[in-house]
Amino acid sequence: MTQDKADSVSEQGRMKRPTVHDVAREAGVSLATVDRVLNQRPGVRKATAARVGDAMARLGYQRDMAAANLSKRRHYRLIFILAAGTNSFMHMLRDAVAGTATFTSMDRIEIETMLVPPFEGRALATVLDGLDPAEIDGVAIVATDSPEVRDAISRLVARGIHVVTLVSDTPTSKRAKFVGIDNVVAGRTAAGLLGRCCARPGHIAIVMGSSLLRDHVERRLGFETVMAREYPHLTCLPPIEGRDDSETVAQVLSAQLAADHRITGIYSIGAGNRGIVQALKTRESRERISVVVHELTPSARAALIDGTFDAVINQDAGHEVRSAVRILTSLVDGRPTLEAQEKISIDIFMRDNLP
Repeated sequence: MTQDKADSVSEQGRMKRPTVHDVAREAGVSLATVDRVLNQRPGVRKATAARVGDAMARLGYQRDMAAANLSKRRHYRLIFILAAGTNSFMHMLRDAVAGTATFTSMDRIEIETMLVPPFEGRALATVLDGLDPAEIDGVAIVATDSPEVRDAISRLVARGIHVVTLVSDTPTSKRAKFVGIDNVVAGRTAAGLLGRCCARPGHIAIVMGSSLLRDHVERRLGFETVMAREYPHLTCLPPIEGRDDSETVAQVLSAQLAADHRITGIYSIGAGNRGIVQALKTRESRERISVVVHELTPSARAALIDGTFDAVINQDAGHEVRSAVRILTSLVDGRPTLEAQEKISIDIFMRDNLP
């Protein structure tokens, strides 16, 4: 064998991924022992398990989870618990779950959607308490940040079900991860956009769904911080709550617009954007009001196109659902996730860059 061929064979050997046979040989144990350690089966002494773990670390051994799951015929059973009602973004999330489920079934991942009344912490807690660990591996929930929900998540985790929060977080709970945008940054971004649009002094109306939703509270915090620091000619009014319902938003915002003619801008933190369009079209004054909202729903798209809205801050519902699935299956397998892949970005859309 020539030296070049010998070097090539040596290089291929170095590039070859270590196998369970290599781990067994390195640790000085049988293949059966390595298999017990990998699958967390009983019958292995702690010292032996530690020796196997050290051997895997030295060799850089990484388990092929797809092959392992196929050999075990692993089925993942996941549930997404979303808010019922007319919230268009929640409908987009439901569609994203349904679309994702058609592909994940090939990977033995079964996904089910359950709906609960929006803003009802007790109702959500009741559903969480009713889940059976024998039938479910992981849960993704749009969380209401209430004591009932935090306690229910703790009970669920104690029963062996992995939990991630989706879109809206409850950070003091025992959930494993939050899947969503940085909502404080989203609020700050909204302030930068709206502040640049509102040149004349005036008031800013803030419409939020509910103070029980962490994402709404964080967006308001980021928004008001930037407005106070960088746009002193604009005064933020106390927020009005529209419960993410278009008719309610139209009613409460119309009353505010009729009572305060100094409103020069509107920031909609949550859903119900059709109500904002209705309130603006039915008001008496023709003075233009700048508007920044969240989520590129069909009604928000139409309002951007006709000039009613100035900007939409969006989060990718499909990315969030797929990320939640990847994180939950990784938690079940006990393997890490790629953080960069799971980061949900904040998108800004105006009439000129609509997809």
